[in-house]
Amino acid sequence: MLKVIEPGLLTTVQDLGRFGWYHIGMPPSGAMDNFAFRVANLLVGNTEDAAGLEITYVGPKLEVQQEALVAVTGAELPFSINDRPVALWQAHRVAPGDRLTLGSITRGARAYLSVAGGISLQPLLGSRSTYMLGRFGGIEGRKLRAGDQLPLGEARPQLAMLGRRMDPSLIPIPTKELEVRIVMGMCSYRVKEESLADFLTATWEVSTEADRIGYRLKGPTFQFKSGEQPFGAGSDPSNVVDLGYPVGSIQIPGGLEAILLLNDAVTGGGYTTIGTVIKADLDRVAQASPGSKIRFRSVGIEETLHARQVRETRLARVRLMLGLSDLAGELGQ
Repeated sequence: MLKVIEPGLLTTVQDLGRFGWYHIGMPPSGAMDNFAFRVANLLVGNTEDAAGLEITYVGPKLEVQQEALVAVTGAELPFSINDRPVALWQAHRVAPGDRLTLGSITRGARAYLSVAGGISLQPLLGSRSTYMLGRFGGIEGRKLRAGDQLPLGEARPQLAMLGRRMDPSLIPIPTKELEVRIVMGMCSYRVKEESLADFLTATWEVSTEADRIGYRLKGPTFQFKSGEQPFGAGSDPSNVVDLGYPVGSIQIPGGLEAILLLNDAVTGGGYTTIGTVIKADLDRVAQASPGSKIRFRSVGIEETLHARQVRETRLARVRLMLGLSDLAGELGQ
């Protein structure tokens, strides 16, 4: 067991996500920063999809009730074991009664704690991920509370890499200014060309309304092409006949703002969406805190696939460095 002494601001159980249920309105949920989450699992010898904790802004205090290995990745924050500071992106051995304390994030937005064996809650629809909006998965579909007990699975300590450090070149550094690649399309044909050009040249600011559902972005408004609304759409020019919203899509309700839809967003609706951020860049988006600046760059499918391959190659290097090449997989692509 892993006992929750203090829960932090928003700490939830996540794995790589719940896939195959979009048609019933169930989003994938799962770790927002896919790369950091997978590396955290690799560091303690887990498979990359083992459930761990996603920590947002302020970390928890936890008590270990069995010998284990732990690792923290993602955003930068103080991490200590029994009040002794220890390194991020590295595995550490802990004993029964040891206390893990994770402080306030100083750079980025989300950190990940993995424990050897993973958090062994009952999966729902194939995943242990928490979907808070639907009160589903994790622990009763909610964030952690003081007193919660998290059961751990069987560990594989022989695969752990104790005492060795990650190559710094493999560790992403969260930034407050980022370029994000996007595949334009979906319903962008409804928007005037000058508005689409403004979207790609503007610097957008992440507002304080930024969570696992989506980020509201501050920037220019949008103008729509004139014409008769299609049958089944609403009267507002931003309305379309209902369609699916991929994770990472940009929605522009009323043309008044841009909303970047993320892991816990609704799976479909009737607002114009003008494009979708590529999955490889969603890891960096996950570390963007309010006030961060984003510029979008339009790319095609070839660059999108190349970006995914670059990320998978980096993960392959991590596995090789840890001696875990046998755990290589196609998870999380």
